[in-house]
Amino acid sequence: GTPCLIHQPSYNMLNRWVERDGLKDTLKELGIGSIAFTPLAQGMLTNKYLKGIPGDSRAAQGKSLKQEFLNDQAIEHIAKLNEIASRRGQTLAQMALAWVLRGGRVTTALIGASKPSQIEDCAGAVANLDFTEDELARIDQHAKDANINLWAASAEREGPSR
Repeated sequence: GTPCLIHQPSYNMLNRWVERDGLKDTLKELGIGSIAFTPLAQGMLTNKYLKGIPGDSRAAQGKSLKQEFLNDQAIEHIAKLNEIASRRGQTLAQMALAWVLRGGRVTTALIGASKPSQIEDCAGAVANLDFTEDELARIDQHAKDANINLWAASAEREGPSR
């Protein structure tokens, strides 16, 4: 059969299940690449929602981002992450992408841009892909699982039946 060459998990600062279940380590051991989808958490890890929900946004249109995900606690964490990004000379989206790609375990971050300006912003992430231990520690204080993984059920694998 054909070997598995690439795996595509949902992964971002607010959806860190691949770290908890050891998937990143397993992929490395097996020499399998990883394409993270939703690295910007459907736009939550951008500056789009820091001042409310814009009318033309996914959340307002009831698409892949539920409005309840944008609760006060989540916005508070996102605002703190935005401050860390600013200190790094990056937009929040750029830092979120650099963070997903840190350490080389994730080989690609799949962005879902809807405007050319978003692509240009995201491409700027490569200007600063390195993190200090202090930055990672500060990010960890605010990069908390926000229970936003819409794909959790599809990622579950059933064990052998008895």
